[in-house]
Parts: sequence; C-alpha cells; structure tokens
Amino acid sequence: MALDNGVIYLDHSATTPTRPEVVARMLPYFGELFGNPSSIYTLGRKSLDAIDSAHEAVARALNCRPTEIVFTGGGSEADNLAIKGIAYAQRRRGDHIITTAIEHHAVLRTCERLEQEGYRVTYLPVDEYGRVTPEQVEAAITDQTALVTIMYANNEIGTIQPIAEIGRICRERRVPFHTDAVQAGGQIELDVAALQVDMLSLSAHKFYGPKGVGLLYVRQGTRVQPQTLGGSQERNRRAGTENVPGVVGAAYALELARSERERENARLQALRDQLIAGMLALPDVRLTGHPTERLPQHASFTVAGVEGESLLLNLDLVGIAASSGSACTTGDIEPSHVLSAMGIPASAARGALRLTLGHSVTEEDIATTLQRMGEILPRLRALSTQPA
Repeated sequence: MALDNGVIYLDHSATTPTRPEVVARMLPYFGELFGNPSSIYTLGRKSLDAIDSAHEAVARALNCRPTEIVFTGGGSEADNLAIKGIAYAQRRRGDHIITTAIEHHAVLRTCERLEQEGYRVTYLPVDEYGRVTPEQVEAAITDQTALVTIMYANNEIGTIQPIAEIGRICRERRVPFHTDAVQAGGQIELDVAALQVDMLSLSAHKFYGPKGVGLLYVRQGTRVQPQTLGGSQERNRRAGTENVPGVVGAAYALELARSERERENARLQALRDQLIAGMLALPDVRLTGHPTERLPQHASFTVAGVEGESLLLNLDLVGIAASSGSACTTGDIEPSHVLSAMGIPASAARGALRLTLGHSVTEEDIATTLQRMGEILPRLRALSTQPA
C-alpha cells in the first residue's frame, strides 16, 4: 500500500515514519508533562519517571539492566560516545582499535580522528559479500588493542556480521567490543548477553521512532569517558537536559518492533525475495551483499549501464522513493566505500541501488516497482549510449 501521498516508499534503511501510536505516547511530554527531569517538584518528577520507565523498557528489549542504557541524540552520537569514550578511558591499556572497511561514517570518521590523535586503527578487509570472519578479528588483536568496533548489519548492502562469535573472542581476550546496530534495530535479535557485546548503538528513527534520539548500551563495569560535559544526566555519561518526548517515543517504538518482529520479518522477507528475484530477472542487474545472511527487508543491487542518480530521479518521477546507499553520503560523487571494499569496480558501483521495505509495502507495490524498473532501465541505457 502506497503512503497517503501516493509514494511507494522503499527507503526504510534511511528512515522510517514515526508510528502514530508512538507519536501519541510522546505528545503529553510536549505539553502538560513538560517538566525538567532534574527538577524536584511534581512536574519534574513525572518527566523523570518517564525516563526511568524508558530505560526499563529498552533494558527488557536488550536483556540488560536499565542502568546500562544511555540515551543520546542519535546513532552517530552513540557511536562517537562508544568509540572515543572507550579509547580515552582505555588509553593506558593500549592505543590500538580494530574495525572494518565498511563501517558507517559515524564509526570510520571517529576512528580517523583518533588516528590524528596518535591512535592506531586496523581496518579489516571484507569478502565479496561484505563479511568479516571471527578469525580475522582474533588475528588482529594485540596486547595493545583497546577496542573492537564492528557493525551488526551494513546499511548499504544489508549483510549481517557474525557478531556473537566475534563477541566471544573479544570476551575471551578481554577486549571491549562495540557494535553499531543501528540498521539491525527492530529487525534482528538484540540480546546483548547472547551477542556478548560490551556496547551497542541504536537509533530510534530506524524502527519507527522519532528522529534525533539514539541510545547506547554500556555493559556494567565498562569504563567510558563522557563526550558531552555539563550536568549529571544519564548517570554522568551524557550531559544535557533529556529529550523526554524523544526518549519515551524511542523506548515505545523499540517495544513495538520487538513484539512484532517475528511476524513482520516473515512478511518482509517474502516480499524481499520476490523483489530480488524480479530484479535479477532484468538484464545486467547484480545483487550486492550476502545472499542469505542479510537483513530481512533489505535488497541492494548494481545496475549496469545507468547512473544511480538518474535511476533514482526517474523512480521518483513515477512515485517510488529509493536510494543508492547510505543516506548520510547523499551527494558524494565518490563510489561507495562499502562496494569498493567488496571489490566492486567504480564503474559498477555508480549504478548502485538500494530498495528497503517496511510496514507500508505490499505485494502490489513490489509488482509495480518491478514493472516500472522494466520500463525505466531500457530508456536510461539507450540514453547513455547516444553520442554526445
């Protein structure tokens, strides 16, 4: 079913609409329950109670303690707090960080900044599907390794990493382990005990919550140096008056996503497989990412003979919203660093297409999308072969 504006929205990895019931849960904290959580009078205490309840709800979803949850201003801030917070707190232990070549820029640019400060970073290569192995991580760990940070699922290609196995190795070697789980939030299991992670980042707008709200799980006993200084909010780990409506909405959205995950994933995976099969039936279209170890709603391709931007604009003209990769790098003329790391040539990477499904997407939408693709691709390819 198309959205109310008639658009077939296939870019849920970029963002999701905030669910109406989540908005309804947030609304009182914009108005009658507007108190500052740090105030001691009734209005303030009600806001503080709401924040405490949100910590408890997220803890249930992640199988951890409420005191291990830090609400942030988004997934990028959560990644920064995790990586810089550990690096600075663990400096006496060592100055070595391990990550991968396909991380989100919130991780990569943070690691690059730490390199400028004298830290050493190992960027592990990935295979043709965008996967690293636990053995690669284990081989890279030294007695100077202060942190391993590897994303749970990739935003551009949907590939899922073997996080639990990597977590086991890091736990055995007593190296703190962080995973950027922003794309995994609401899609796959987030049990931090089973994953054996010390820190995990999420962003509410990826699972039908509000934008500008994220969270970081920090395992009890993990030393993290705060990056935002000021007040004592979030147990002295993130200063600033709390975004009470956002925190309430994030927690409720995560609860809803968790309760519906199994049923919705089965529906989305069936639609995703239908979409992939239809796309691969078109000439010169290739799937990117792992064929099976991928997010249930995620399909990504390279389309030969077309420029990604032209394809997206033509899809937009017929009411289909899609992307070529990470929304955070829109406008970047360089080929995707993720596809490059997988060995995909720049010429092919320029025809990248990402189609990600969500609550509003139906079988009819998939059929319409495939029909429109079959009409658009020959026209764009014909234009690209015409002499200038």
